[in-house]
Amino acid sequence: MNTLLSTAKQFANIVTEITPLGNGLINDTYRVAAPFSPFVLQRINRTVFPAPEQIMANLATLNQHIAQKPSESVRLQIPKILTTLDNKALYQDENGDCWRALSFIANTESIETIGSVGDAEQVGFALGHFHRLISDLDPLLLHDTLPGFHITPGYLKHYHQVRQQPAKAAENRFCADFIARFQPIADDLESARQQGLLSLRVIHGDPKLNNFLFDKHSKRIVSLIDLDTVKPGLVHYDIGDCVRSCCHTAESAVFDPDICAALLKSYLHEAGVFFTEYDYHYLYPAMRLIPFELGLRFYTDYLEGNRYFKVTEPEQNLRRAIGQFRLCESIMSQESAIKSLISQLQK
Repeated sequence: MNTLLSTAKQFANIVTEITPLGNGLINDTYRVAAPFSPFVLQRINRTVFPAPEQIMANLATLNQHIAQKPSESVRLQIPKILTTLDNKALYQDENGDCWRALSFIANTESIETIGSVGDAEQVGFALGHFHRLISDLDPLLLHDTLPGFHITPGYLKHYHQVRQQPAKAAENRFCADFIARFQPIADDLESARQQGLLSLRVIHGDPKLNNFLFDKHSKRIVSLIDLDTVKPGLVHYDIGDCVRSCCHTAESAVFDPDICAALLKSYLHEAGVFFTEYDYHYLYPAMRLIPFELGLRFYTDYLEGNRYFKVTEPEQNLRRAIGQFRLCESIMSQESAIKSLISQLQK
């Protein structure tokens, strides 16, 4: 705590309290209470993000771009960069860890599970609005802060390399069999991009449900956070990941079509202005691919000894992988209904 306090004081002269914030799997995040206003303090995981300065440069570019929009057209708050007392965006401590501070969005909360169709409509709106706000931002102005992120063929190649190593005794056969059966879908989106069917755009990179902040009173989403993975990419990665995290519960890997319908309808009400016929066509492949990809990543990390994702016990990433593959199964079992929904929304 003494180290935390000295770090927090790089950004504020007086600090009255420091408490853990959120449950992210990558960075360590804290809420810091200070006399004028609280702020968010984060230690950036340099194993995952080896160039923290690129993250900050991207966030600055994003904030500048949105700040140029007419204020009445912007309905999301994006966290602002708070500099150190000597006006730096990052602080590096004696251990070589990099820290940054961001504005705290007050009177908000995140949720772990969609509680109603209204929640799903809010999430769809927020992601679509975010994509619409940045649809005219040149993706080549941004750094690729996480090379290979969401490039499923790369994850699959790495998995096969890991599988060549001696298997752990507790290895689960279900995961290996599922990957073997469905690995051809790994190329769906990247192949479409290479053919010019899908365009490179600016994406959030990690729009899972708990990265949306709901106003505690109105229950409307007012912010989208965790912007470290904002980078050039395919919006389909964002859509697939958002649907993945919203359309099932932790207790069940069954895909909820009603939640999906509400989310996609609100999303396309905002983002449909720039959608092409191919963008619509690849919605279902994206929704199927992302849980497969995440299951693949969880399972590979389990096989490698849990190096990437935080775990509380050795089998946690294995269970996470099984849950994602079960969700992928449920999505594929509802393929006709999902494609019919997308066709209706396209009209």
